[in-house]
Order: sequence, then C-alpha cells, then structure tokens
Amino acid sequence: MRAVRSTDTKPEMIVRRLVHSMGYRYRLHVKSLPGCPDLVFPKYRAVIFVHGCYWHRHNCREGRSMPASNTDYWQVKFARNRRRDACVRRNLRRLGWKVLVLWECQTRNAATLKERIQRLFAS
Repeated sequence: MRAVRSTDTKPEMIVRRLVHSMGYRYRLHVKSLPGCPDLVFPKYRAVIFVHGCYWHRHNCREGRSMPASNTDYWQVKFARNRRRDACVRRNLRRLGWKVLVLWECQTRNAATLKERIQRLFAS
C-alpha cells in the first residue's frame, strides 16, 4: 500500500499538462479547501479532482473489481471513500466552487478530456 501515490500520479500529470497547454494556470493540492483538490483555479473558483477508478469506485471495469481476500474490509473502505468524496464535493459547492471529477480511465481520450475541461470553465 505504501507504493500507492496520492499526488503526482500519471493521470494527474496528463490532466495538468493538458490544462496548462490550454492556457489555464492553477495551484496544486490546496490544503485549505475541503478534500485538498488536485488542481485549483482560484480565478474561476473551480477545482478538478483526478480520481483513480479503483480507489474511488468508478463504474468502469477497473472500478468494479474487488480484492478476493478480506472483502469485508475492502467493501467498508471503498464505501467510506465514496461517502467522503460526495461530502467533499457537496462542501465545495456550498462554498461556491465549481467541481469537476475526472476519472483515470477518462484521461486516455485527450479530445473528450479537453471538452470536459472547457465545459467547466464555460459554465
């Protein structure tokens, strides 16, 4: 478990390069905001979370897999992660921030990814 990174992951780096190439400037991992978002755009009051499909339970093949051993522990852990993510998004929206969650599997398609990011700033 020690090898699992929480910052500067490959999907996060893909999003950071794309956002920067689009001309947007951001701050990383602002601890004063709920959930410590991966990318923060103070000028637009917008944040982006880049979630791993497995750990945050996306509805894709990778997100639906479950460890074969100690399943009771993992089910509780994954449920807790999902509840925490929902609470963080709700708190940020209450504070007036726009929130975009990008999933690890979505970072593989650059065109769709760029479109979703542009919609965040257009709204």
